[in-house]
Amino acid sequence: MYKEHFGLKETPFSIAPDPRYLYMSDGHQEALAHLLYGIKGDGGFILLTGEVGTGKTTVCRCLLEDLPDTVDVAFILNPKLNAVELLASICDELGIRYPKGSKSEKVFIDRINAYLLESHAKGRRTILIIEEAQNLSEDVLEHVRLLTNLETNERKLLQIVMIGQPELLEKLERPELRQLAQRITARYHLGPLTRAEVSAYVSHRLAVAGARGTLFTSSTLDSLFRLTGGIPRLINVVCDRALLGAYVQGQERADGHTLDKAAKEVFGTHGTASRRKMTRRWAVAAAAALLVCAAIASLLLYGGSGRRTPEASGAAADQRHFDTMWWFNDRSSLWQPQDFKEDSGVVAKKKKSPRGRAVSARLRERSSNAAAPSAKQANEVRLGNGASMTFGTRAETQKGAEVSGHADTAPTIQPMPEVK
Repeated sequence: MYKEHFGLKETPFSIAPDPRYLYMSDGHQEALAHLLYGIKGDGGFILLTGEVGTGKTTVCRCLLEDLPDTVDVAFILNPKLNAVELLASICDELGIRYPKGSKSEKVFIDRINAYLLESHAKGRRTILIIEEAQNLSEDVLEHVRLLTNLETNERKLLQIVMIGQPELLEKLERPELRQLAQRITARYHLGPLTRAEVSAYVSHRLAVAGARGTLFTSSTLDSLFRLTGGIPRLINVVCDRALLGAYVQGQERADGHTLDKAAKEVFGTHGTASRRKMTRRWAVAAAAALLVCAAIASLLLYGGSGRRTPEASGAAADQRHFDTMWWFNDRSSLWQPQDFKEDSGVVAKKKKSPRGRAVSARLRERSSNAAAPSAKQANEVRLGNGASMTFGTRAETQKGAEVSGHADTAPTIQPMPEVK
């Protein structure tokens, strides 16, 4: 409707996967390179994933145009099939004859294997491309894997390209599908366009359609990137509606106001508000979850707030196991480590006292290259697992002295500061 108004030969923002309109961003170039590499190799499976509307199908159509004439392709567009239906669809795509009304998997598999052997003998290759592969059930995926078992000493007789959304990656991580995942020789995840790529993408499609001037200003393209998140399909839909709006208003180009109005018509005001509310709800839920986790971690690390009884403090100390002890040496101004073992000269023992449970340790001096923290921390015995025990009395540091403290003077477990 607006082609003549803007001097276009054809509609520039159709959502049809026309390879002529494929803008080869860095991501699309890498995606196509991975597909070509996988097909030219000898592997069985090639994987291309990406969010909805990122251009996976268009890249695949571009791949088909680059394949030589010696390659036979079976293209499955609707993978919501059971195993027998999928095998029958493969036979239909490759022109393999089979008994009408057959429901036997063995019949289809034998026919496909015979076809692959014959094609290999003629010097031809066979590729199976499955779109929307995230919809394949585990049973069907296992049947697809078994098709790649037929091979020669040099290569697989059937190569399979699976194209799908990120859910496919999650499905392939399941233990029961690990055999299939291990056979993937090339994989790539296609992401959205950047701000600079959005501008180049719009200019490319307009140029292919025959546009002679700029139909979107730089500020309008900024809004376009913000509204669509760099998803090519959304860019096409919004730009098409924006050009229609500019045509109706008699404008020579689509301005920001027209673009915002077009986006509201495409996404829907109610839908946009709902998405924003959902985003806020998830943010609040995530913040609440972080606070709960922080509170639990604090309880586990510090044993709860407030003053603990001597019995509770002693029990907490009993449950901890420390491998390395640190102490501050006033004479050398160094923190010094010592393994918590009797044969290394450190003896740790617990003893009863009228004031509660006391913990004492006999330390032996040992040189260290660690830098010295503040001297006021000398009353803390540092432990190599990231904690320290602080006693109410200042630690003696001369060789052979005893470092001790009573539970009723509030010994605490504290995080160990970074030792530089």
